[in-house]
Amino acid sequence: MNKDDKILIVEDEEDSRFIYERLLTKDGYNIKTAENGDEALSIIDKFKPKVILADWTMPKLNGIELCNIVKSKEEYKLIYFILLTARTSLRDRVEGLDTGADDYLVKPIDNQELVARIRSGIRIHNLQNELKSIEHNKAVVELACTIGHQINNPLSSLMMSLNSLKDEIDQNKEDIKDDLFIMDESIKRIQEFVKALQKLQSSEVMDYALDKKMIKI
Repeated sequence: MNKDDKILIVEDEEDSRFIYERLLTKDGYNIKTAENGDEALSIIDKFKPKVILADWTMPKLNGIELCNIVKSKEEYKLIYFILLTARTSLRDRVEGLDTGADDYLVKPIDNQELVARIRSGIRIHNLQNELKSIEHNKAVVELACTIGHQINNPLSSLMMSLNSLKDEIDQNKEDIKDDLFIMDESIKRIQEFVKALQKLQSSEVMDYALDKKMIKI
């Protein structure tokens, strides 16, 4: 297993928490535990789990309430959320899934079934993130091509006008020649930028200044 496969176990019963942690650690997963939903929220941001395994009934913040918070936040919504409960009625299962939980396990939980559900959750989380990355990359590349096209048209008109102006100006007027040189160099820089945008294949981001980012061209 990959140590990046992080699982957050949220369970108020100490014995159950210990059993789940030991089982999943033995299976190679990177595990953190919390006794309730409040504690889980203080862990999620830094730990960044791929799967949350949470008991429905807990003090302070129960599994349903925790699930609602996780699924309402853009940065957390792809976390695969498995709800654990002793409730067996169809109505309870529907309620659990309606909150946004991705899966539902009824206690007592078979160890093999738990591991199988975790593996499935990890796979789904990875696929969703891959898809999100592909869609983001495609959107950035399309945006770059659009910007390049929009710049290229007025740039062509500017070049034509500049070349015409050059032909009409007395070449001995040094000040004007300097201005023309600057305009010429600026156009070349814009042309290179447009070419880079149109050839952009990925949306690699790098640090710029003052905590800002920019696309690497």
